[in-house]
Amino acid sequence: MNIESPKVSVNKSPQELYDFLTNVENFEKLMPENISKFEVLAEGKFLFALKGMPEIILKLKESTPNSKVVLGAASDKLPFTLIGNIQETGEGKSDAQLVFEGKFNPMMSMMIKGPISKFVNTLAENMSKL
Repeated sequence: MNIESPKVSVNKSPQELYDFLTNVENFEKLMPENISKFEVLAEGKFLFALKGMPEIILKLKESTPNSKVVLGAASDKLPFTLIGNIQETGEGKSDAQLVFEGKFNPMMSMMIKGPISKFVNTLAENMSKL
C-alpha cells in the first residue's frame, strides 16, 4: 500500500528541513491534534499513539543529506516506512512530500487506508507551517 501526501512548500532550506526531520524529537511538532502519546525512546527512535490507535514505534532507517529521510516501523507486525522527500525550490525554501509504503494484507489495507492517509496528510500540512 502506497500513500503520498501532497507536495508542500516549507520556508526552510533543504539542509534545515533535513536537520529538522532527522531529529526525531521534532516529529512531535508535526503530529495531529489527536495524539495521545509521544515519547523519544533513543536517538533516532520514537513512540507515538493517536487516540483509538495502537502505539507505533518509528526509527530512523536511512537518510540522504538534504533530500531524503526514511523512518521505518520498529516492529515487524506492521511493516512500513515513511519517506520524506525534500527538494530545493529557491533561497531558503523547499518542497517536501511524505510517502507511506506498507506491506499489509487486503483486509488490513482497507481498514487503515483512511486513517493513514489522513495522518500522512496532516504531517505534511503541519510541515508547511514550520
